[in-house]
Amino acid sequence: MSASGKNVLIIGGGLAGLACAVRLHDQGARPWIFEAGDAPGGRVRTDVVEGFLLDRGFQVYLDAYPEAGVLLDKTSLDLRRFKSGALVYCGGRMRRVMDVFRDPRHLLESACAPVGSVSDKLRVALLKWRLSRTSIEEIAAHEDMTTEKYLQRAGFSSRMIDVFFRSFYGGIFLERELSTSSRMFEFTFKMFSQGSATLPARGMVEIPRQLSSRLPDGTIRPGARVVEIRAGGITLESGEQIAGDAVVVATDATAAARLMPATASAEPAWRSVSCLYFAADHSPLREAIIVLNGTGSGLVNNVCVPSDVSPDYAPPGQALISVSLLGMPEPADLEAQVLEELEAWFGSDVRKWRHLRTVRIERALPELESGVGLAGPGFRRHAGILICGDHLWSASIEGAIISGLRTADAVLHTSSITKRVP
Repeated sequence: MSASGKNVLIIGGGLAGLACAVRLHDQGARPWIFEAGDAPGGRVRTDVVEGFLLDRGFQVYLDAYPEAGVLLDKTSLDLRRFKSGALVYCGGRMRRVMDVFRDPRHLLESACAPVGSVSDKLRVALLKWRLSRTSIEEIAAHEDMTTEKYLQRAGFSSRMIDVFFRSFYGGIFLERELSTSSRMFEFTFKMFSQGSATLPARGMVEIPRQLSSRLPDGTIRPGARVVEIRAGGITLESGEQIAGDAVVVATDATAAARLMPATASAEPAWRSVSCLYFAADHSPLREAIIVLNGTGSGLVNNVCVPSDVSPDYAPPGQALISVSLLGMPEPADLEAQVLEELEAWFGSDVRKWRHLRTVRIERALPELESGVGLAGPGFRRHAGILICGDHLWSASIEGAIISGLRTADAVLHTSSITKRVP
């Protein structure tokens, strides 16, 4: 039997597992996805609450992602863009810092904003120019260090690092210490520079939904929890045993370590995030932009209004406000504390906001500290089983998709075959 005729058992229906399955199917193999949850998507999900679309935590899709951009039909996703820049709350007021190469109208305002010096903003432009001429492969070969050390080496002032980078990249890396791999910083900075942060018009769930639609009916089995794996097959919680030609573990790193205890030492730590969603009669921003906390204190890291980006996120005549907090703070009056903090940002109208839901995500993002980012092939082999996921290349949508695609290619080019699914 040729490699392309394989039946492949994939544990986990997140983006890595879906990308792996789509590539296998396109090449003539027969993938089967076993998903413990009620639907595919992994950490990329969207819930509907009272007509509002609530993504599972604040997430964006960077439309410059090269591999994801080829795999996905971006036109069908109907991507809606954020403005290239941010509002930073510091010194008791909002300061606008924009990509003036894309929006020169804000040149003077951005240059004068007390978010770093003029020299800092010139260094941003220089970094953008340099990384635009650097391939991802070259970035992966760069010396790796913490992002904080990288920014210091690049000559950025302490104020620019503390007021802008800690809050902006706090929302991306889910940590304000900037301990994340500098390769990851260069990669994401390059993606932001070459494209835009976007949202699918009908929520982030449209990404896994589109990938799922490209697979034959019956490929995905929701509610199918795998309790044992071996090179030639799997056992479900129900006791059902299923044989296949290859087994791929596409769960998150923690679930993979439970299934394969011998790999537990490679399990990364996790970063957590909490997201509070509010409904309002109108947006406090009235523009598709992110707001950052540049004060260095308080609970809130960033705020956005998804319905300013895509009106489909909220019922007609209403606005959806997303507030992100790093970690999982759980005071009894969390909602009240957040609203009190944001009243200083947006005024007394905040008192009229209606709380919709608080989402706490303990395993939101795998830590990729220096020495880890963009390293290796994007998957691992252990005892005849392939392991993939964003923790093995970059903690991003692009990282999950690259890992899944490379894993599928490894399956297709492996000649050893065991048993076939009946």
